[in-house]
Amino acid sequence: MGQCYYNHSVWFFYNSTGKELSLKWRTKDRLVVSLGLVVCVIVILANALVVTAIAINRRFHYPIYYLLANLAAADLFSGIAYMYLMFHTGPRTAQLTVRTWFMRQGLIDTSLTASVANLLAIAVERHQTVFQMQLHSKMSNQRVIILIVCIWATAVVMGLIPNMGWNCVCHLASCSRMAPLYSQSYLIFWAVSNLVIFCIMLVVYMHIFCYVKHKTQRMSQHTTFQHRHKETMMNLMKTVVIILKEAIDDEVSAEANGWGAIGPQRHH
Repeated sequence: MGQCYYNHSVWFFYNSTGKELSLKWRTKDRLVVSLGLVVCVIVILANALVVTAIAINRRFHYPIYYLLANLAAADLFSGIAYMYLMFHTGPRTAQLTVRTWFMRQGLIDTSLTASVANLLAIAVERHQTVFQMQLHSKMSNQRVIILIVCIWATAVVMGLIPNMGWNCVCHLASCSRMAPLYSQSYLIFWAVSNLVIFCIMLVVYMHIFCYVKHKTQRMSQHTTFQHRHKETMMNLMKTVVIILKEAIDDEVSAEANGWGAIGPQRHH
């Protein structure tokens, strides 16, 4: 166990890894922060509207919509996390304490984990409904609530892991240049875990597409109930395409993860 540097400033870690850290406000910094704050406000308001619409409209009181509302809540939390980042980035980064830096990054990690985990849950739910030829899952509300609680518990744990010890504050040699207070092993774990989740979602959606294609070909040979089944399939596929696009956006955000000193990487 080497010497720990919890009482040192964040600038000390950036300097030790050779990562550039601006100490003066540049035009680029002001522009990125201003634009970032605007985007954060839009993300927060837009997702708040989605959550409110699903909550007050009884037509949306089904498992898939609860999961979509939770995804919107995760995105809303992302907006808050990145807004916090905007007030603690640029030249302000050098003035942060170690704990404040971990809080800044922990909020981002928690929000992204919640979004990615929720997308995986939606992928599994869509897989189940497609193969049962139903628009809505038979999952009970109690199970959906338990699933949502598990998603957020996992997200919080992922956000706390670096602050609880998986960092390089006591092992400067293992510090990453991308995120100077994170150890390289943690960043590898983060990247691999998100890649695995994305691959699982990709396999699930590929299975859905193959099944729908095969089912459509079989249905085209029969006229009985063809229109009804085709309409059901089209409705299912619309939700699948929308969710898959969201999954790709979240994976890109997870890779970027806001580890730079400037700017939110996730846009909606």
